[in-house]
This record gives sequence, C-alpha cells and structure tokens, in this order.
Amino acid sequence: MKHPLSQFLYCPECGSSRFEVHNGKSKRCADCGFVYYFNPSSATVAFILNERNELLVCRRAKEPAKGTLDLPGGFVDMYETGEEGVAREVREETGLEVKRAIYLFSLPNIYVYSGFPVHTLDMFFRCDVESAERFSAMDDVADAFFLPLSDVHPEDFGLTSVREGLKRFLTMCAVQP
Repeated sequence: MKHPLSQFLYCPECGSSRFEVHNGKSKRCADCGFVYYFNPSSATVAFILNERNELLVCRRAKEPAKGTLDLPGGFVDMYETGEEGVAREVREETGLEVKRAIYLFSLPNIYVYSGFPVHTLDMFFRCDVESAERFSAMDDVADAFFLPLSDVHPEDFGLTSVREGLKRFLTMCAVQP
C-alpha cells in the first residue's frame, strides 16, 4: 500500500506542484513553505450489551469488508466529541439512543475508502442504551442482532481494529475469544 502522502500532489495553500516529502508524516511546499502534517481521522466503535450479556453486532452493507460482522460506529464529524460521535453513529445505524458512553481504549487502523487508505484512530466505547430490545439495521448496516459473548469470534469481523478491539473487550469481560 502506498504511503497516504503520495496521494497529495499539490500544496493546499498555494497550489504548487513542488509539494515534497518533508519527513515520514508531512509534506512541505518548496514555494510557500506550508507544511502539511498527515494525522489520523477519528472514528468510534460501540460495545453495547443487553441484560442477557449479549453483544450487539452488525453485518456490513458496504465495502470495505461488505458482508462481514462489525460493531456499530464510524467516523467522528467535525465539532463532535468522541462520545457525541459514537452516540450519533449508533443512532444512525441501529436507531438506539445512547444514554452513556464510557471510553475504554483506542487502536490505530487503516480504513480503505474508495481505494484511498484513511489512517484512523478508532476509539472504543462501552455504551449504555435506553432500550436494547428495540432496534433495526439502518444506514450502512445490513443486519443487526445480539450474540452471546461466548459466541463472539473476532475472526468473523472484517475490520482489523474491530477484531483487535474485540479481543481486548472479551478479555476485559473474562470471555476467551
């Protein structure tokens, strides 16, 4: 996979084509001196358990990893906190209202969108919802359902960071993957 900086050919400040690699995480314009630092995008992932200790999982309706299992979540919008972003994504994908989002941990990821590698920092939250029994698959989710934690197998999930996050979460819950 090419380094993401190779996708940026022109200086965003002055439009010069002399936009050159400055170091491993930035490019510098030889004409105006502008330095662009390539930083990750923020994304969220939700762990939602019902009263039977089952985890809400989704089936991806779109690429990447279409048809594989996933967890609710997605990119954080500008001017949102991580908690606001995870609550919005859960609502958009399942119709569930998040009452409380507790940050657990983060993992770096590369999410390929339309052939473009988007470096992300995925923030994982334990979310409490108003009523875990009334939900539906919406937005970019083909299906949503609860699985007992003992039936959750990280290898069934299509995105690398979600697989790794599930391993951590299952260990936290004392369930071996």
